[in-house]
Amino acid sequence: MSDASLQSVAALLRWYHDIGVDLALDDDPHDRLAVLEMKAAAVARRAPEPPSRAAAVFGAPRAPAIPPAAISALSSDAVVLSAREAAERAQTLDELRQALDTFDGCALRKTATQLVFADGNPNARVMLVGEAPGAEEDRAGKPFVGRSGQLLDRMLKAIGLDRTRAYITNVVPWRPPGNRTPTPLETAACLPFTRRHIELSSCEILVCLGKPSTQILLGLDDGIMRTRGRWLEYDAGSRTLRATPMLHPAFLLRQPGHKRLAWRDMRQLSRALGKA
Repeated sequence: MSDASLQSVAALLRWYHDIGVDLALDDDPHDRLAVLEMKAAAVARRAPEPPSRAAAVFGAPRAPAIPPAAISALSSDAVVLSAREAAERAQTLDELRQALDTFDGCALRKTATQLVFADGNPNARVMLVGEAPGAEEDRAGKPFVGRSGQLLDRMLKAIGLDRTRAYITNVVPWRPPGNRTPTPLETAACLPFTRRHIELSSCEILVCLGKPSTQILLGLDDGIMRTRGRWLEYDAGSRTLRATPMLHPAFLLRQPGHKRLAWRDMRQLSRALGKA
C-alpha cells in the first residue's frame, strides 16, 4: 500500500473515532430489528399443542396466532410498566441510581461500559437534560465530559454558573453503540427514571438540550430552531417547573454560527434565575 493510501486510511479512522464509532459489528449493515420481527413471527407460527381427544371429536377451534406486532407491543408495554414501577419506588436519588443499576429492561445496559447517571449539584436551581451519553461519557461515567461538555461548561461559566451550581443528566443513561440514536423502546424504557430524576431533584428550571430531549420531555414536535428560547411549564409531580429548550453543545460544535443564539438563550436563563 502506498504512503498516500496509508494516509487516507489513517484519516478515515481518525474521522470514525471523532464521530464516536468504536465498534465494528460486521462488514455489511444489517437491519437487526427486522431479524427480531422474523423471530417473533416464527414463534407465532409454531404449531399449537395437540388437541385433546374431545377437542378432536367436537372440532374445538384453535386459538388464533398472535401477530408479531401485537407481541412487540405487549413486550414494550411490559417494559415501560416495569420501569415506571421501579422508578416510583425510589424515594431518593441514591435509590433511583440503584434502581437503574439493577434494571434490565433496556438493552443498552448490556452494551455500555457503565451507567452515566448525573453530574453536578442535585440541589441546584437549574437542571440540564440531554439525550444520551457518548464515548467519553461512557468511559468517565459522567455526562457531558467530552468536547460538547467542555463547551457546555464554558456556556455556564459565561453566566456565572458551573457544575457546583447546576445539575446535568440525560434522558437515556447508557451510551448507544457507536453513538447511534436511541430506539423508541430504549427511550421509553428510560423515560420513567428520567421523570423521577427530575422530581427528586431540587431544580426550579429545566433546560432541555437539543431536539430529542425537548420532544421527549416537553412534547414539542417542532424543530429546535423554532422551539429554543421559549418558556413552558413542566409538571414535576409535587411542583411545576419553568422549562426551556436550548441548542445542544454538540450541534453548536457543528454549526458554530448559531452560538449567538445560544448566547441569547443563556442570557435569558440568567435573567430567569435572577428573578426566580
